[in-house]
Amino acid sequence: MFHQADQVRSMYLVRSGAVALERTLRDGVPLTLHVATPGMALAEASLFAETYHCDAVARSDAEVAGLSRAKFLAALRNRPEAALSLIESHAKEVQAQRARIEILRLKRVSDRLDAWLDLHRAPSKGAWITVAEQIGVSPPALYRELARRRN
Repeated sequence: MFHQADQVRSMYLVRSGAVALERTLRDGVPLTLHVATPGMALAEASLFAETYHCDAVARSDAEVAGLSRAKFLAALRNRPEAALSLIESHAKEVQAQRARIEILRLKRVSDRLDAWLDLHRAPSKGAWITVAEQIGVSPPALYRELARRRN
């Protein structure tokens, strides 16, 4: 949909699938900043920016609706319930990011996993790889920790 440094022209809503906001680090490794899933706005933090600060990368087949930035701003001005909905989603995202920062500050994989599990329920089978990404560890490190807990 867009790449880092592209001019911001549209706002997006993910209707299905998952779209990640990623920035490639100097060593070529992508850093995932956010993953938008169905019903979530995508790159709305760019509403007041001239250019996007990251790339939008589909993580799966995704359907995304776009609306020009001008129309999006007009809707927020003319529909207070839309503005409040956006503020609510941002507040929840801030809370989630603050929790993630606290988890990432923990040194041990076991502590990170415990903290994540305290906030979320255990993921469905096959979704542990997403947990590894969210807590900032490699999938093999997480799987070793899970195996240790089973023993």
